[in-house]
Amino acid sequence: MTTGHVFIAQSLDGYIARPDGAIDWLMSIDTAGEDHGYHDFISTIDCIVMGRGTFEMALSFELWPYDKPVIVVSSTLSSADIADHLRDKVRVSHAAPRDLMMELSRDGFHRAYVDGGKVIQSFLRDGLIQDMVITTIPVLLGAGRPLFGDVHRDIHMKHISSRSFPSGLVQSTYNVDVTVS
Repeated sequence: MTTGHVFIAQSLDGYIARPDGAIDWLMSIDTAGEDHGYHDFISTIDCIVMGRGTFEMALSFELWPYDKPVIVVSSTLSSADIADHLRDKVRVSHAAPRDLMMELSRDGFHRAYVDGGKVIQSFLRDGLIQDMVITTIPVLLGAGRPLFGDVHRDIHMKHISSRSFPSGLVQSTYNVDVTVS
C-alpha cells in the first residue's frame, strides 16, 4: 500500500497556522537561503494528499506550487470546484484515509506527501504515516491550528535525527510506529 510521509513546519507552541489559517508567520523568519531538505524530500514523493484548507492556501500563491499529482481530501468539494487550469493536476477524493491509500496504490503511487493538520491527524489515527519531518519555527503564536489533535491512542515515534539552522529553525525526523491498536 502507498505510504504516507509528512514534511511540515510548526510554531514553537505547536501550531501550523493562525486560527484563521494564515501562515504569514512562516515568512517572517529570515532563512537566508538555507536548505531545509524540502527539495530532497519532494523528489522521493509520487503524489500529494492534502485537505481543503491546505489546497485553498496553495491556490492563494501566485503560481501553483506543485509538480506532482495532488489529491484533495474533502467532504464538500467536487471535481467541478477545481479550476480548469488545474484539472490535470488536482483531483478531489471523498474516500476515508485507508481507502484512499489503497486507491493510490492501485494507481501506482508508492509514496504520498500528506499535508494539512486535520488530514495528517486522520492519517496518523489510521496508522498511515510512516515518517515525519517536523521543522519548528522559533515563534510563539499563542493560538492557532495545532499540528496534533486527538489521536485516540498513544502513537509512538522513533527519533531519527535533529538538526538546527542559523536562522533558529530546528528540524527533527521521526519514524512513526504504524501499529494500530
